[in-house]
Amino acid sequence: MDGVNFDHFQILRAIGKGSFGKVCIVQKRDTEKMYAMKYMNKQQCIERDEVRNVFRELEILQEIEHVFLVNLWYSFQDEEDMFMVVDLLLGGDLRYHLQQNVQFTEETVKLYICEMALALDYLRSQHIIHRDVKPDNILLDEQGHAHLTDFNIATIIRDGERATALAGTKPYMAPEIFHSFVNGGTGYSFEVDWWSLGVMAYELLRGWRPYDIHSSNPVESLIQLFSTVSVQYIATWSKEMIALLRKLLTVNPEHRFSSLMDIQTSSYLSSVIWDDVCEKKVEAGFVPNKGRLHCDPTFELEEMILESRPLHKKKKRLAKNKSRDNSKDSSQSENDFLQECLEAIQQDFVIFNREKLKKSQEQMNESVSPPETTDEAETEAESENSNLNMCSSVCSSTGSS
Repeated sequence: MDGVNFDHFQILRAIGKGSFGKVCIVQKRDTEKMYAMKYMNKQQCIERDEVRNVFRELEILQEIEHVFLVNLWYSFQDEEDMFMVVDLLLGGDLRYHLQQNVQFTEETVKLYICEMALALDYLRSQHIIHRDVKPDNILLDEQGHAHLTDFNIATIIRDGERATALAGTKPYMAPEIFHSFVNGGTGYSFEVDWWSLGVMAYELLRGWRPYDIHSSNPVESLIQLFSTVSVQYIATWSKEMIALLRKLLTVNPEHRFSSLMDIQTSSYLSSVIWDDVCEKKVEAGFVPNKGRLHCDPTFELEEMILESRPLHKKKKRLAKNKSRDNSKDSSQSENDFLQECLEAIQQDFVIFNREKLKKSQEQMNESVSPPETTDEAETEAESENSNLNMCSSVCSSTGSS
């Protein structure tokens, strides 16, 4: 079999549980590389009507790659689950560190803003609104650099389209999302992610968010809130940081900072060497402790003790199911609809292998014999590579739309 599947990985330990799906650390047996593997039970996805979201997330992740994103490497399926294998980041998410009462310095938050600005600018160039930028979705690597994850509710908008759905996590959602929901109107665009970045930066510095918003707040009351409550900034923060936060937390999206070019005009970031940020040459102010996992240890216990279908017993279970299926009359299916849905997933699921993709691109590049390569062809090949090269395209075209 040509594709990568579950048997190609060794399961090491469970590290997390998302809105739908669980995450564990795995090692690919042939290359010995470590990854995070997210797996989603098909039946649960059908019951919760989440199949479309999983497919959209996969469709988006297969098309993008960036140094400050959590990138997809493989996707595959078996009878029970859909799998996504992504970059492994061992530094924990920012929510975890907030809960551990880490005091983030201005300098640390400044770097996160720069790294996320590069990630968001890249997503904008790919027509993607993330819609869920928050501490829970920013993972740190072992050096302390920030990576955006979870494209579960991301959306693609092209050529002046606007998004209209009420999507996101309420305390981080921009005012125009609520406006659009209540009043109809023109919808919203990429600016919403930059508002969320502002909320997050404020929360990291202060320990709580600029607006007291909870998931239980009615949408109508929130529209009122943004027009009446003014954000309190702390006198000990630098004037430049406050000015930058004000520009990110501007209620009117037309006046909000919402691109890398905007961010670069900030006096607070005037000394930043963006190429160095891209190449992770700027040292992070907060480096997670090495040698320990920055996640809740109960995930591992749950997987071993409470999980009715633990991953490490999958092989035996699937073999048992197969012999049981063969022995009963398949026409007497307990649930025809479920069966149809499962078959549809089986058929429509897109298998992906970035490792294979990169190898074939390298071979293509090698097969272009040097004497035939004109200057024009060279620049064309370079520009194609720069898209894959995660960051170079972002740094060279700082104000991409």
